[in-house]
Amino acid sequence: MTYVSGFVCAVPATNRQAYIDSAKSGEPLFREFGAARQVEAWDDDVPKGERTDFRRAVKATPEEKIVFSWHEYASKSAADDATKKIMSDPRMAELGKDMPFDGQRMIWGGFDGVLEKGQRGKAGYIDGSLVPTPKDSKDAYLSYANTVAAILTEHGATRIVDAWSDNIPDGKVTDFRRSVNAGADEAVVFSWVEWPSKAVRDAAWQKIFTDPRMHQGNPPQDESRRVSGGFVPVMDA
Repeated sequence: MTYVSGFVCAVPATNRQAYIDSAKSGEPLFREFGAARQVEAWDDDVPKGERTDFRRAVKATPEEKIVFSWHEYASKSAADDATKKIMSDPRMAELGKDMPFDGQRMIWGGFDGVLEKGQRGKAGYIDGSLVPTPKDSKDAYLSYANTVAAILTEHGATRIVDAWSDNIPDGKVTDFRRSVNAGADEAVVFSWVEWPSKAVRDAAWQKIFTDPRMHQGNPPQDESRRVSGGFVPVMDA
């Protein structure tokens, strides 16, 4: 099962191309360090939530856009080895000198893949989300997630991944736990859905929301604290 390093950050809208250029500059290094895939996805349909949302998660200003991104690794050990190299390689330090966003407000962490449906490939559109769930609810969460993944696939999703928090450090300004107001007894799930296009995604969700299977049972996660949004991939390497 895929191990995921997940990231969310706020980038000034005027720095969109600078962000893409920076990500492309770093991609050869991440690949060298062992990343199997690097995806950077730009804010497109990121709604305001009642209790929290992506903008509040990274304390975004009105002039900033949200980037939802991740690196995929073959295993936790591969990700851990990559992190050691990232922290010590002088080339990474050089890249970090001119980041086109506020790195202190970037949230990041390591997540164990617990569900993976579909085939890895180039996505046309991405739905990303974060949600808190009790640490002892993994079996119940997986039961729910498998049901949802089947419905999403029926309506055109090409890949669904749910990853369970494994190493999500506390940040000075914000972090994954604060992004969803998670308690000490809760895990955070980092997940995404890949679609062939935004049009397919938009048409699908109109049907998914009314599917009775989506409203059966009592899933363990707190949906009122789910952070979600739609993103356009600007890099998929």
